[in-house]
Amino acid sequence: MSDRTASLESVLLRAWTRRGWLACLLWPLSLLFGALVLWRRAAYRCGWKKAERLPVPVVVAGNIFVGGTGKTPLTIWLVETLRRAGYCPGVISRGYGAAAQGTLVVTAASTAQQVGDEPLLIAERAACPVVVGRSRVAAGRALLAQYPEVNVIISDDGLQHYALARDVEIVLSDQRGVGNGWLLPAGPLREPAWRRGDFAVCNLGSRDPHINADLPASTTAMWLEAGYAEQLQDRRRREPLAALAGSAQTLVAAAGIGNPGRFFATLQSAGLHFETLALPDHYDFADNPFADLQAAMILITEKDAVKCRAIEAIKNDPRIWVVPVTARIDGALAEQIVEKLHERPTA
Repeated sequence: MSDRTASLESVLLRAWTRRGWLACLLWPLSLLFGALVLWRRAAYRCGWKKAERLPVPVVVAGNIFVGGTGKTPLTIWLVETLRRAGYCPGVISRGYGAAAQGTLVVTAASTAQQVGDEPLLIAERAACPVVVGRSRVAAGRALLAQYPEVNVIISDDGLQHYALARDVEIVLSDQRGVGNGWLLPAGPLREPAWRRGDFAVCNLGSRDPHINADLPASTTAMWLEAGYAEQLQDRRRREPLAALAGSAQTLVAAAGIGNPGRFFATLQSAGLHFETLALPDHYDFADNPFADLQAAMILITEKDAVKCRAIEAIKNDPRIWVVPVTARIDGALAEQIVEKLHERPTA
C-alpha cells in the first residue's frame, strides 16, 4: 500500500466518524451508491438475478462497516464451533490482495501474496480446508470438489456477495457502530445501517461487563483474548503476557489491521504498557517498519506475522513476537447457529 493511499484512507476514516464538511461533500455520491446497493439487493430478492445454492449449507460472516471488525477471529471460532457440533467445515474467502484470478486452494506452501493474509491465517489456526476466489460460488464449488468430506461452508466476508445463497447470515460490528451512519463514500457503510442478518455480533475487543450491558438484547458480545506471545524467529519460544506486564523493557505494539486500536486495547487489558505503531490494513511490509525502532520487544498480530515471516530482515529479528488472539463469544450463539443449520439437511 502506497503512502498516498494510506494517507487517503486515514483522511476518510476520520471523516466517517462524523458528518463534517468532507462527508457532506461526498453525500450525493452516497445517494447514488445507496440506490445501486438497494437495486442489486432487490434484484436477488425478487428473482431477477439468481443466487446459486451449493449442495451444503453456507454460513456467511460479514460486516457492513468497511474495513476490519474482527471477521478472521470470528471465522476461526465458527470453524471450531461447527467442528465440535459434528460438522466438517471448510472456508471460502475473497483473499484480499491475492494474486489468483480464478480459485486457489490454500496449502502449507501458500504465501500471503498468493492467497491473502487472512485465508492463510485461517487455514493455519483453524486447520481446515480453505479456498480463495473472487467468485464465492466458484470458490465454494472448488472447495467441495477438492474436499468432498466438507459438509458446511463458512464464507469469510461475502455478506454483499448475493450471488451465493446462504443459510445463515452473521453481521459483525465493533464499537465504532455505524460511524456517521452514511453509505460509502460519505460514510463507512457498505449497506444501510438497518441491514439485518440472522445473528448480530459485536466485537468489543477486550472483555468489559459495563460495555456488554449496553448492547441490544439481539446482539451477542464477542471479545478477544490473548495470553502469550511467540517469537517470530522461533514460534516454540513463548512468553506469558502477564510476565511482560511488569517489565521495564521498552515494548512496541504494531498492527497492520483494519482497526489497530483493538489490538492495542487487547494488550492493554493484559496489563502491558507500550508504544504503538499503527500500520495500514493489509500492510505488505515491503518497507521494514521495524528497522529503526528502539525497542527490546515488538509485538505484532498473527495476520501481520504470516507476511513478516516471508521477509528475511524481519523474520530473523529476535525482537519481533507474535500475539495470537482468540475470539470468545457470549451467550448461546453456537447452539442457535447449529439449530438453524439443522433446518437444511446436508447433501
